[in-house]
Amino acid sequence: MRTRREFLTVAAGAAALGPAVIRSSALGKDGAVPPNERIIAGGIGLRGRGMGVLGWMLPEKDVQFVAICDAQRSARENCKKVVDQRYGNTDCKAYPEVREFLAERTDIDAILTATGDRWHALMSIWAMRAGKDVYTEKPSAMTIAEGQAVVATAKRYGRVYQTGTQRLSEGHHVFCYELARTGRLGKVHTAYAHIAPWDDAYMKHDWLPAEPEPPKDQVDWDAWLGPCPWRPFNRAYIGGGWRGHYDFHTSCIGEWGAHTFAQAQEGLGLTDTSPIEYEFVDNRYGDGMVAHFANGIKMILSRGNYKGVNLFRGSCGARFEGPEGWATSGDGGLEVSRPAFMADQKKLLADYVARTGRALSHMRNFLDCIKSRQPTVANPTVMHRSMTTVHCANICMWLKRSLKYDPVKEEFTADPEANRLRSRAMRAPYTY
Repeated sequence: MRTRREFLTVAAGAAALGPAVIRSSALGKDGAVPPNERIIAGGIGLRGRGMGVLGWMLPEKDVQFVAICDAQRSARENCKKVVDQRYGNTDCKAYPEVREFLAERTDIDAILTATGDRWHALMSIWAMRAGKDVYTEKPSAMTIAEGQAVVATAKRYGRVYQTGTQRLSEGHHVFCYELARTGRLGKVHTAYAHIAPWDDAYMKHDWLPAEPEPPKDQVDWDAWLGPCPWRPFNRAYIGGGWRGHYDFHTSCIGEWGAHTFAQAQEGLGLTDTSPIEYEFVDNRYGDGMVAHFANGIKMILSRGNYKGVNLFRGSCGARFEGPEGWATSGDGGLEVSRPAFMADQKKLLADYVARTGRALSHMRNFLDCIKSRQPTVANPTVMHRSMTTVHCANICMWLKRSLKYDPVKEEFTADPEANRLRSRAMRAPYTY
């Protein structure tokens, strides 16, 4: 302990050095956000798609991205390089092992994760248990059981969660949903949801040929596989060749349906439930499958053309039909059956923002909800119910028969075989 004399000597020496200089940005001036109001963020598994989503996060002035974790060295080094260039320093830390990363970085408020599909639910659960809010890419659950676990974890730990169904936050899509929700189309009787026009619903169950496994520091193959069954290394997997394989993927139905089923259910006001009946269609894609909600509304799965009608404007579309007309939106834009519908566009969007308090930006909605602690637009329930629709449609195709599902009990009616497919085994220690 210093004596009073020593303290005065130190104080005098400090005074002789002159006044401390504090940058205005540290005080929140010049448009900067004060440090105590910033959201400290980190990333897990950010490569192609993940780096794109990171591009939405980095420009936000109230976010400081500080660390990346990835089982693949090249990926974590690339992410660090991008982040450091953005901030003009070398401060972004890189980690190879996720459990150590989550345990060590207690300063991180929010996680952005865009690993392969097999990791999405588990990574979200681990991060939320570690006290992090989570933005995760879709599809956010490989099974109905995983979706249930995400919902339960977010509730238990009081975490904010957003799944990457960003079309729930894009203006022309939101306008389409609002046309359906507000009765402009009359009482909507049918919705259409876009499924990917490649691959099929019957996924591969074989393995790619074994290749020499790289050093663990280059690719931690065991961690890369995560909860799915072990198989020999093949470099095609880490290049995206996992798609189309049952252990890694949710088929052509889940590839786009993870987006579009949520979009259709949003427009129908049915984000808290799932269809009760799925009609099997005898093709390889689920193209034309009709899913029935309890209120009588039908949702039809389509690769883009249904009975000679081109349904969507571009990819990942949703379409709504009622007695007064129809509206459809996709990545290529918006189309309506009556020009008069467009007269309401500004008002409907303004009303939506006022009613919900949501920004028409998926990342901004997530960040705002971290501060307000309100549910995001793509909260765990929205994710789970729309992904349940994906899984039920897949199971219908795999079993090659129509199915009935109880969304309250979350089980198929009198069908033990279908009920067994609500979950998959998870390889230890990658379990929740």
